[in-house]
Amino acid sequence: MCLIIGLVLSGCAGNSSKSEGSYSGSVYTVKRGDTLSRISRMTGTSVGELARLNGISPPYNINVGQKLRVSGSAKSSGSKKSSATQTAKVTPSSAVPQSSWPAVGQRCWRWPATGKVVMRYSTSEGGNKGIDIAGSRGQPVYAAAAGKVVYVGNQLRGYGNLVMIKHDEDYITAYAHNDKLMVNNGQNVKIGQQIATMGNSDADSVRLHFQIRYRATAIDPLRYLPPQGSKPKC
Repeated sequence: MCLIIGLVLSGCAGNSSKSEGSYSGSVYTVKRGDTLSRISRMTGTSVGELARLNGISPPYNINVGQKLRVSGSAKSSGSKKSSATQTAKVTPSSAVPQSSWPAVGQRCWRWPATGKVVMRYSTSEGGNKGIDIAGSRGQPVYAAAAGKVVYVGNQLRGYGNLVMIKHDEDYITAYAHNDKLMVNNGQNVKIGQQIATMGNSDADSVRLHFQIRYRATAIDPLRYLPPQGSKPKC
């Protein structure tokens, strides 16, 4: 299990230097596009702890230039961390340039949830490595393609209750911030099968953070998903 987590999560924290637990300072300055969830991933401090340290109340609004205190817990001795968290900090693989991304229509995808896309994929350093879909607590989260569940849990800070599905040797999808998880490790799932319910675990609002990974590198889901509301053509 730890090997699987290491292979998968080495990419999920992003291909930039802004990976999980990578920020080592005691004070973080908010940049454009930041959310408490993203800062949580960079600092290794939970959203709840960041809010407590800085007196931030729901809906957890932050402003560019704002200075936030961050916990030092992520910088403590590695011997105190779980093996899953240590494995998650494996150096990410080299980024695959967009020119090498797979062709559109190469495989069948469907939307993992209904709702407004409130954050898009970004190639910038520290940018969002997937899309965030806003919704209501408890609404269904679906497998975007058929595959095998390779991870169910909440060991990776900043992603909350997380499901990962391996579709073949090239593709893995990740579904973060869920409320209830409805699948088990090793379970085979069909495209469109419900795998979780939407929530806000380790997030500042109810949303699904969804990633498509091609050879461990995040690619833009909107480039491959069909138009919202339409059925997958496969």
